[in-house]
Amino acid sequence: MATFLYKLGRFSFRRRRLVALLWVALLAAVGIGAASANTTGDNSFSIPGTEAQKAFDLLDKRFPALSADGAQANIVFRAPTGEKITATGNKAAVEAAVAELSDGNKQVVSVLDPFKVGSVSRDGRTAYVAVSYKVQFNEMSDQSKKTLHRVLDDGRHAGLTAEAGGTAMAELPKTGSTEIIGIALAAVVLVITFGSLVAAGLPLLTAVVGVGVGVASIMALTKVLDLSSTTPTLASMIGVAVGIDYALFVVSRYRSELSAGSEREEAAGRAVGTAGSAVVFAGLTVVIALAGLAVVNIPSLTKMGLAAAGTVSIAVIVAITLVPALLGFAGKRVLSRKARTGKEETNDGKPNMGTRWATFVLRRPVTVLITAVVALGVVAIPAASLKMGLPGDGDQPTRTTQRKAYDMLAESFGPGVNGPLLVTVDAAADGGNVKTEATEVSKTITHLKNVALVAPATYDKAGRTAILTVIPTTGPDSTKTEHLLSDIRHRTGDNVMVTGFTAMKVDVSAKLNDALVPYLGLVVGLAFLLLILVFRSILVPLKAALGFLLSVLASLGAVVAVFQWGWAADLLGVHQTSPIMSMMPIFMVGVVFGLAMDYEVFLVTRMREAHVHGESPREAVVTGFRHGARVVTAAAIIMISVFAGFIGSNEPMVKMIGFGLAFAVFVDAFIVRMTIVPAVLALLGDRAWWLPGWLDRALPNVDVEGEGLARHHAGSPEEPQLTRV
Repeated sequence: MATFLYKLGRFSFRRRRLVALLWVALLAAVGIGAASANTTGDNSFSIPGTEAQKAFDLLDKRFPALSADGAQANIVFRAPTGEKITATGNKAAVEAAVAELSDGNKQVVSVLDPFKVGSVSRDGRTAYVAVSYKVQFNEMSDQSKKTLHRVLDDGRHAGLTAEAGGTAMAELPKTGSTEIIGIALAAVVLVITFGSLVAAGLPLLTAVVGVGVGVASIMALTKVLDLSSTTPTLASMIGVAVGIDYALFVVSRYRSELSAGSEREEAAGRAVGTAGSAVVFAGLTVVIALAGLAVVNIPSLTKMGLAAAGTVSIAVIVAITLVPALLGFAGKRVLSRKARTGKEETNDGKPNMGTRWATFVLRRPVTVLITAVVALGVVAIPAASLKMGLPGDGDQPTRTTQRKAYDMLAESFGPGVNGPLLVTVDAAADGGNVKTEATEVSKTITHLKNVALVAPATYDKAGRTAILTVIPTTGPDSTKTEHLLSDIRHRTGDNVMVTGFTAMKVDVSAKLNDALVPYLGLVVGLAFLLLILVFRSILVPLKAALGFLLSVLASLGAVVAVFQWGWAADLLGVHQTSPIMSMMPIFMVGVVFGLAMDYEVFLVTRMREAHVHGESPREAVVTGFRHGARVVTAAAIIMISVFAGFIGSNEPMVKMIGFGLAFAVFVDAFIVRMTIVPAVLALLGDRAWWLPGWLDRALPNVDVEGEGLARHHAGSPEEPQLTRV
């Protein structure tokens, strides 16, 4: 591996114009493809194999006119205190809204007049207009959006309180100015780390190219692959972070090789052969973790994982090809001014911060280990209260029209109206009479607890399927509503299925819970085997996996504390606490695992390299920190800054993942990898690098630390031995 990458690095350096031109051409090609493609994302949500999805698919097939996967809006009107919504002027205003919503809009499937369908509250003050669309919210035309807002304004001008909720009011993900601040902080860290604007600019430039290629490819394929609108945002978040970090390690190694006296082309080859090897294997762990999300069998989650994995793969290729090419253009300007002029200050033999920290940990490994583990355990406590759900209008900030409409409906019609259960009766499944079966099912459900209303059945044209709308007495997030769902499913026949928002939420949570253990087994198992290849050890990969569990539990605890409990919520711009999005924990687990292995590979590879060259285990730990702690610290701060920048997003999942990943990187880099890891290695001693002889002989030698490359250059006076960074 190291020798191949060494040759690739030298080739990229020598043929830098060709390599740079190829990347520019690729970026231009995918950019043109993205610009000319339909980038409207598919925001439908499916969970194959669940009852809620089977019922949804049945409705879509038997009731195509309903456009079950289309956007919906509930426009709520309330008369002033002391007035009725049925009063002449108020009623006219609502009927005008119905007429305007229905007037010639081809995207509208139906508009239900509240005075005809009975959507008027018992006190006579409130009514709501239900609107269904053929398309998803991100495919709605400007006319459809403007009409919604116009009827709200007209209702308010008529003296009514008018608010609107539903998926039609959703917005595409947006990031705030904090994203730019995050990138700016990363730039500052790079300048401080390298002391050179050229060296600092290289990782930023290559990260932009890599993410540009990745995100443009995603956008070009959005319609073809039915990707969601959040996919490019999540891919760019991860791609920018790893792209900067991977380039940082290669540039740092290149500078060290130049300082050791290597010629520029040779330094580029050695940088890619050593640091590039670590980049490749670190990237592989991230790709494994993200691609492994496919085992959950939720298409939208699988696509997000694969898209992000593709962006990470591009970041790896950029680091081992474009980075050495640009280093060729940069020349020795990649060094600090003092280094170029030969006036770089020395530390007069004083140990650097990394050496001092490693020495401190090695002196007190037991105390440090116990303190760190207990601290992470305390932070992880809120994770025991994790409650998952799907985002709804009830989770929106109280100032939004969606939340106001949600609250108005709950006050006037009962909380259950915001989460109705759609019960399908498929008589075709058993050859029975659909009306008879629907009547029996309706009677059964009516006698269950927590049922406010069972609406009359609606039948398809063929007379094979019936829909019963069940309104619970409690809201969609209530455990009583979940119990009602369970009762309906257990008290009715096999030809009866339940779907709707609450049913989807419950089924998604159950599916993700069931998939978590197999997913962890897959990604941890594959990465464990990969790390055995890298470190040629059993205990080091085992320690890495256990450290990951600490990191992910602590980060989940922090997410629950902020987004579910509301701790420091105002400080982070979280205006409304809510259950954690169902897909967020398992997606974050995958990403955190990959990133955790990044720092494990980067830091411990330095120790492995020192050990291979004859140092004792304790000396190797100190050497690894002396040469790697500064760069790993900079890489972690950069990644934290990039992830934290996405906390400003208006998309709940993006905001949660941005915070969760930023916190997880902080915990994993500074507490697990730079505190727990050296403490454990100190306690293990030589046993840390033990590998059974039979396994050592069976495993291929991937040579991440560049031992074979060092032997390749041994005895060549014009080519100095590899230095350790």
